[in-house]
Amino acid sequence: MSNIELKRTICGVDEVGRGTLAGPVVASAVILSANHKIEGLKDSKKLTSIKRVKLSKIIQKNALSIGIGIIDATIIDKINIRQATLLAMSNSVKDLSLKPDIVLIDGVDKINIPHHQKAIIGGDSKEDSIMAASIIAKVERDKLMDIYAIAYPDFGFEKNKGYGTKFHLNALKINEPTPLHRMTFNPLKNKY
Repeated sequence: MSNIELKRTICGVDEVGRGTLAGPVVASAVILSANHKIEGLKDSKKLTSIKRVKLSKIIQKNALSIGIGIIDATIIDKINIRQATLLAMSNSVKDLSLKPDIVLIDGVDKINIPHHQKAIIGGDSKEDSIMAASIIAKVERDKLMDIYAIAYPDFGFEKNKGYGTKFHLNALKINEPTPLHRMTFNPLKNKY
């Protein structure tokens, strides 16, 4: 890393929940110091739940700034999942308390923000700040789904986090969908 890069404030952005049947899409923006000492950062999908929670606490303690963007199922159904994901990412950057010099985004799309930005395919395996954002977003969304599991116990959200598992699909065959379900994501073809 060059001296110029060390002086820039770099933000990483990632999202979680794009492919679920229920629940929000959650994005996080994270600014780490250039010389952070956080060990074990990886894409959240490559970590156990316990390791993600531990790293999330370390990131929250050490990050220069963290922003969160949450878009619920109603909005997802209105604007589509791609646009909702981009909106969640934009909102997470706007939620930061510190203005970044550059925003690194996991994926192929740029977002609607007034900052210099770069989309990086596979960024959640390449850039520490994106890995940190991936972890923060996943832990935040998992907490929400655990809360929703209490309100809607028939769907097993505490285990499947809204993804289309066999249990979740079977639950949809015998129960009405919840307000958390994305009505445009219809895996049962006209069931809900």
